[in-house]
Amino acid sequence: MLTSAKPAASSIPFDTKRLDGLMEEAGIDVLLATSKHNVQYLLGGHRAFFFDYMDAMGLSRYLPIVVYPKGAPDKAAFFGHRLENFQREVTPFWTPEANCTSSGSVDVMKKAVEHIKKIGNVRCVGVEMAFLPMDAAAALRATLPDADIVDALFVLERLRARKSPAELEMVRIASERVIDSMQAVIANHGAGTTKQELADALKVEETNRGLTFEYCLIAAGASHNRAPSDQRWEEGDVLSLDSGGNFHGYIGDLARMAILGEPDAELVDVLGEIEDIQRASMKPVKAGVMGGEIYASAEALLAKSKQHNHMHFLAHGMGLVSHEAPRLTATGPVPYDAYDATRPLETGMVVSVETTLLHPKRGFIKLEDTIAVTDTGYEIYGEGARGWNRGGVAQGR
Repeated sequence: MLTSAKPAASSIPFDTKRLDGLMEEAGIDVLLATSKHNVQYLLGGHRAFFFDYMDAMGLSRYLPIVVYPKGAPDKAAFFGHRLENFQREVTPFWTPEANCTSSGSVDVMKKAVEHIKKIGNVRCVGVEMAFLPMDAAAALRATLPDADIVDALFVLERLRARKSPAELEMVRIASERVIDSMQAVIANHGAGTTKQELADALKVEETNRGLTFEYCLIAAGASHNRAPSDQRWEEGDVLSLDSGGNFHGYIGDLARMAILGEPDAELVDVLGEIEDIQRASMKPVKAGVMGGEIYASAEALLAKSKQHNHMHFLAHGMGLVSHEAPRLTATGPVPYDAYDATRPLETGMVVSVETTLLHPKRGFIKLEDTIAVTDTGYEIYGEGARGWNRGGVAQGR
């Protein structure tokens, strides 16, 4: 049997009792986390800087593995790549065992399985099936032929659902800096700027504010196409910026509108209507309220809109992953069940709410906001720039 020094509870960066309970419900004896985001979560922020953008290496790939046995954090372990030892020297891992000597996916899985065998009496292993390469999965199956192997996505998603104050602060920072970046890009660019140039400028602004730029969905004029391109933003055109930028892995995902010139009455009205729907969806939010109330409040207004045939509302969880818990609808663009629609919202959950109008003549018009659930209500992250932002104002237009 494996014996090791028991880690201090204060050194473990997540709620072990919550994880143990979730594993018990799922019948999982040992958890193997292999995605970058869940490894980061379970290790309290560690992310291999060498593999931040690309996993491929030589003939294999980078595959980190956190091993967590139910009810036994003193037997937890981390198995990683040899290059992670530099970070380990700077910030040691909390796990009693940490072996960073591997160079490929099969190699690291064999080391993890050796550790599992030392733990003993393992009948069911929970893995991240969407983040486990076939060669490593085959090695796991071959070396633990009698164990059941099940998907642990739900267990890990529920563990991350309630954000700590430190996590919420990172989501807030990411959100506010995305908004600040959008405002800078809009103000500093005018007629004739291409969508590609605007997206490139947003990447620079987010990076200069300490964010990791993820994407920019951008639409201009009457077009609904949201890919960066050579299309130019011209006088009178609306502009939609929808961007994800993350701060230490936590995502800020927001959308704001701009125009070159002054918006006419129709544009003022439709964006005002979208704003009303956004606010209505937020109004019922607080701990203890059923998640489905967010949709019920938004859709009551949406159904009355003259634009309802071209407008849609979406709410989804945010954190280290876009569209994580809470799951609020089964009819959104990401396929999952509406697990949280009939369950109470919990303090620390983070929800993105977005209302989109695909106007047949005026273009793509959208607001997206990030809110955190509190005991008594909610807090909006990145509140600013909600109306029609004027393009080129810093250029003296």
